[in-house]
Amino acid sequence: MERINLKFIARRRIEIGITLKEMAESLGFKNASTYLKYEKGDYDFKANHLPILARKLNCQLRDLFICLYLLL
Repeated sequence: MERINLKFIARRRIEIGITLKEMAESLGFKNASTYLKYEKGDYDFKANHLPILARKLNCQLRDLFICLYLLL
């Protein structure tokens, strides 16, 4: 089982200097506060968001996940 690594997404976004507003626009959200709710886990990212996130964060899709089996 895998889960989205929200800490990685937030950390990577900050590392490369992408604003909440830029991420929101990339994903088609109306404002930065909506995106922040996804990044904080209030809402779940949808499958169609993941390739956009990976491209924007300059990472592989697999980097966006936590493998829960490794945590056991």
